[in-house]
This record gives sequence, C-alpha cells and structure tokens, in this order.
Amino acid sequence: MRGGMKNRMMTGQSAPWRGGVARRGVLAGLGMAAALVGTPGWAAITPRQRIIIDNDYGGDPDGLFQLAHHLASPSVEIALIVGSHLHDKDPFDPAPGQADRAAERARQIATLAGVARVPAIIAGGNVALDAAMRPTPASARIVAEAMREDTKQPLFYVAGASLTELAAAHRLEPRIGKRLKLVWIGGMEHDDLWPGRPTRHDPEYNLTIDAAAARYIFNESDIEIWQVPRDAYRQMLISHAELEQGLAPAGRLGAYLLEQVDRVGTMAGKAGLNIGETYILGDSPLVTLTALQSSFEADSSSSDYVIKPTPLMDEKGFYTPRPQARPMRVYKTIDTRLTFADMFAKLAHLAAGAPR
Repeated sequence: MRGGMKNRMMTGQSAPWRGGVARRGVLAGLGMAAALVGTPGWAAITPRQRIIIDNDYGGDPDGLFQLAHHLASPSVEIALIVGSHLHDKDPFDPAPGQADRAAERARQIATLAGVARVPAIIAGGNVALDAAMRPTPASARIVAEAMREDTKQPLFYVAGASLTELAAAHRLEPRIGKRLKLVWIGGMEHDDLWPGRPTRHDPEYNLTIDAAAARYIFNESDIEIWQVPRDAYRQMLISHAELEQGLAPAGRLGAYLLEQVDRVGTMAGKAGLNIGETYILGDSPLVTLTALQSSFEADSSSSDYVIKPTPLMDEKGFYTPRPQARPMRVYKTIDTRLTFADMFAKLAHLAAGAPR
C-alpha cells in the first residue's frame, strides 16, 4: 500500500473517502455541486495553504525548478521567498554574498515565469549561524508571517538547503514552532527504515551547509518536521531526454532551466566527472508535499512516509532515538510521476500566457 491508506493505518486517522457516490453526497450536502458545474477548472483553484520558500538558488539548479513549479501552482500562496547561502567557497558559487545572489536568481525565475504577482523575495544571511544565532532581516520576516492573526490558512516552511534562517527565527520567537510545519530536503538516511541496506557514513550536503542550525531544529525546537532525507530525494531522477521534451513548450523559462542543468554537466566534465544522462531534481518534493496534496482530506497521500519520534541529531548528522520526542514524518518515497508531469504541464501553461 502507498501513501494515504498506509499512513492512516499507522496514525489512526479515519478511512479515506470511498468512491464517487460519497464525494457527490458531500458536495450536495454542502450545496456545492451546482455551483461547480461550468466553472473553469483553472480559475476555480484558490490557495489553501501559505508557504515560505527557502533555498540556495545560487547552487544546484534543482532549486530553480522547484521555485518555477511553486510559482505556477495556484493552490499555494507564497508568502515569502528567501535566498539562502551555500558552504563557504562552495564550487557552485565560491565568492562572498551567496544569499544575495540566490535572491537575485529567484527574481530572475519569477520574471521568466511571468507571474502576475511576484512574492516578496529577500536574501538570508550569507554565512551559517554563529553560536548566538543572531536574527537577520529574513528571520524577522519569517516571524512576522508565522505570527499573523488575519488568516486561517496553514503555513509550511519549505527548505531545500540549510535551516539557518528558520533556526534564527525560532530563536527570535519560539512561539512560531506551533504555527508552521517544516518540509526539509536534507539530512542523513534513517537506517532503521531500510534494514539490511549498507549504511552511508559520508555527510549529506544540505545538512553540512549549516549543521548547527539543523541540530537546533531537531534537538531544541518544537517545530513539526516533514523530512525528505538523502535516500528519498535521490529518487527524483529524470532523464535529459525527458527534460528536453518536457521543457520545450515552456518558452524562455524552459530554455533557461535546461541551460542550467547543462551548465552543471559542463562544470562536472571539467572536473573529470561524467554525470551521464540523468539529473536529480531533489528539491521538487517541496512542491509535491505542499501544492500537490490530495483533494479530499488534504495530505501528501501519494508519497510514502513513516511517523516516528524526532531523534537527536549529533554533530555528524547521525540520529539517536528519543522515544518520547515530538512526532515527525520521514518520507521514504515521493510520487515522481505526479511531480514531473505536473511540473511540465504547468510550465507550458505559463508559457502559453495563462494567468497565475
């Protein structure tokens, strides 16, 4: 069993809706059936959740795909986009000021996407947290959004790189921990979920951008975590042939995204690495788990996860069980078919001039 039914059995949630008759009955009971007849499908979609996006857009281009996909998704309201830093002297962007350039790349994607309303875009801190976890302008904006009282829409913090800004925001105002959920692409594998598989001991990339921030979120905060660890996000493989075909109808934005993947291939080749004919769009689950939740009983029902107590994270990123800790989700698989088919359709939709 995948996704919804399996996860509800584990968590004691109610059984999913059964069949079209039940759905029609619910709609009729709410007086909605007649209202939906003849309503244009795209125009009828409105946001049902808010998101804050935090990613290292100056690094691996998988984040650019994620951002373009989120910008094209009408079921989410993007409250804020944070451009975040990489490792010091990271090969993708070795110069100081990485977060500033990440924010600029995010603005470029928004321009190419041609969205009607560009969300607020701000640079995070250009370095990892120090011991004091000093707040930044970005962390202050995160707190302000989380503490809003004028909306009932749930808030997700979707992060495809470090957790620097979220940790600083929680330290600044701990009450935000109960007011948002974190969806994080990063962290080591959970070996207990895959018994018999060889253990990896090499550090995970996003974790090491700011290991102190990740440890703070796991060990000291009260934030609910939906984690997509390395073994799960590495399943987001797509072939170059699929990218060429899927991005062809996406106009200037599609050409730009394909160019960024090819640029990485060229960079890798100069370093003596042949990356083959596939690429990992590892940040795309941020879209799957938020914008592409199921219709009835909204949840990430087509992706498989387990719920476990949030473990302690040590300095190397390994986990120590903590049975009484707050529950977290650890995703084992992501619905790649839904993710990539939806991405290509929406980017073509944008290029055709459809409103978003």
